[in-house]
Amino acid sequence: MNAIRVLVVDDAAVVRRQVSLLLGTDPGLEVVATAPNGRIALAKVEQFQPDVVLLDLEMPELDGLETLKLLRQRAPELPVVMFSALTERAGVLTLEALALGARDYVTKPTSAGGMNVTVEAVRDELVRKLKALHVRTPPCAPIVAPVPRESLLRPRAPARVEVIVIGASTGGPGALVRVVSALPAGLPVPVLIVQHMPPLFTRLLAERLQGVTPLTVREAVSGASVRAGEVWVAPGDFHLAVCRDATGVRLFTHQGPAENACRPAVDLLFRSAAEVYGAGVLAVVLTGMGQDGLRGCRRVNEAGGQVVVQDQASCVIGSMPGAVEQAGLADAVVSLDALAPELARRVDARGRRTGA
Repeated sequence: MNAIRVLVVDDAAVVRRQVSLLLGTDPGLEVVATAPNGRIALAKVEQFQPDVVLLDLEMPELDGLETLKLLRQRAPELPVVMFSALTERAGVLTLEALALGARDYVTKPTSAGGMNVTVEAVRDELVRKLKALHVRTPPCAPIVAPVPRESLLRPRAPARVEVIVIGASTGGPGALVRVVSALPAGLPVPVLIVQHMPPLFTRLLAERLQGVTPLTVREAVSGASVRAGEVWVAPGDFHLAVCRDATGVRLFTHQGPAENACRPAVDLLFRSAAEVYGAGVLAVVLTGMGQDGLRGCRRVNEAGGQVVVQDQASCVIGSMPGAVEQAGLADAVVSLDALAPELARRVDARGRRTGA
């Protein structure tokens, strides 16, 4: 198999050099060119025809966002991974880049240890994401023997939906905007979201989602009451769970051990929701890398709840929903554009309470 050809674009010479050395140690990757700004990068895309572009956000002459816009016009299918600092400004720009068509992002940790620490921190994530975005292979090794989709979808007796829980990873921010923006204003159940993102970015994501929906969207806070028509986003580096007390259902955030190398983890939220709401859970797995959500969907299934997953064709990376579908846990496999209507239909069709 030929190595994946990477173009590294960053205005800092030390970053270009160190990242090139890092990627060059993996036999599956080849840095074919580097560029200090977007204008030169566009020329090198034409010249070297890379498979993936690693693109810095803030650069002279032509910054990352403007470069991305031009790349989407000239090479709409070329995967682009943003390389951004973990700052408020960079977070806003990164979410804008994802909305413009960037497939994913990797953050540059700030550390007194300098670039060597940065290289160590991004090594696994960067290599993994560049490879996953280039090769759109089957989502995972089959968990059960392949059978026609119709046989994988499980018939369900009607059950009252009390909560919608959503898990997403790679490609998730853009998918969440499209789903949440299309949910009805009078949604009679709460929505809880786990998106694999670092701290700060999750708050900015919640703010972005609030801008596209009449529903109330906030980053989750421990102790907050869960009410209908509210959307809660798990904070970066904290798990999100729910618990029931004498006053109702409340949020619980904590920094317990990572699951599936993730914190927040989709599995943990789904398990918690199944314990509190039982058959009233409507679980949704969107685009993402890995299998976070698979065990949680199994728990939702055992509790009598429903599971809906995004279809492979509309995913940036289909590993997460594909694992659930392949395991026979999906009640429906739906395109991204059809997800919000499907969720609204399932809430309305099953009967519901007007509160949590």
